[in-house]
Amino acid sequence: MGERRPDTLLDQHAKALELFGAYVRRIADDQWGAPTPCTGWTVRDLVNHVTGEQLWVPPLVTGGRTVEEVGDAYSGDVLGADPDTAWGLAAAAAHAAFTAPGAMERTVRLSYGPTGAAAYCAELTADCVVHAWDLARGIGADDRLPDGLVEFSIKEVMPYADGLAASGAFAPPLDVPAGADAQTRLLALVGRAG
Repeated sequence: MGERRPDTLLDQHAKALELFGAYVRRIADDQWGAPTPCTGWTVRDLVNHVTGEQLWVPPLVTGGRTVEEVGDAYSGDVLGADPDTAWGLAAAAAHAAFTAPGAMERTVRLSYGPTGAAAYCAELTADCVVHAWDLARGIGADDRLPDGLVEFSIKEVMPYADGLAASGAFAPPLDVPAGADAQTRLLALVGRAG
């Protein structure tokens, strides 16, 4: 994962959170149980997952805690009766943690080992972009992702795309047709057919 200018990364992170949040706000009451491209996940499961990812950021980045210390604090349902508000609070807290003075120079202790906070932020940004596409598909919304976020995510995911499938969290990368656009290439990297 190459050098990143923190301001550019933080801008991309904010844009990815806003993108996902815009789809969350569009979920109709009868869509929470709808399927998504994430095998076995409903719309609610997907939003719960991405919200839970944001909840981890403050204790790991600004709190200096380890995954083991946080434990199962964010297991199960983190959305409660008001998923839109739960998402908004979690996203705001995550972004605030990454933008805290010195945060991007810190090391966080993730399940796979010590990682720079900037790399962690980039990983969560790309994950949020891909899951925004999943959510758009799940609710039948326009799934065209912003070009800048797509390009950022391709650069982030490409070095470890094969490892994503091995983790069991993603399907294996798909072959990319000649002349495919950037969004199709990104989705293929994470095992999704656009």
